[in-house]
Amino acid sequence: MREIASIEALNELVGQEVAVSDWIEVTQEQVNLFADATGDHQWIHVDVERSKRELPFGGTVAHGFLTLGLLPKIMGQSISMGNVKMLLNYGLNRVRFPAPLPVGSSVRGRIVLQSVEEIPGGAQVVWEITMEREDSDKPVCVAEFIVRRY
Repeated sequence: MREIASIEALNELVGQEVAVSDWIEVTQEQVNLFADATGDHQWIHVDVERSKRELPFGGTVAHGFLTLGLLPKIMGQSISMGNVKMLLNYGLNRVRFPAPLPVGSSVRGRIVLQSVEEIPGGAQVVWEITMEREDSDKPVCVAEFIVRRY
């Protein structure tokens, strides 16, 4: 866990890799629950037997948006910012899914601080998070994640 005590300390880290998260396993149960929550039951995510037969990954793959939805967990287990009343997810600038995430794989995030901009009552922080899959050279997600810190 990377402790960042203040906005001043945050400013000193711009352009640097700030943290690398722990590995997180993505399970079929998570994928099924995500499919139920979003209504996205495409067979590549939920039909294990068909995916084993027809996909080159040997089974189902996680939804891209499920992968993206792991960002708060990755951030929460990797970075702690002091003197914060609240953090708000302000959005995303850019998101790409360069490679699939086979179910049963583990991912982690490499977190680079891109910018810090003062806003009334706090700061807007842009993080570039590259989600790596264990035993793969190609990331499964690269996203610019905007957080407002108050």
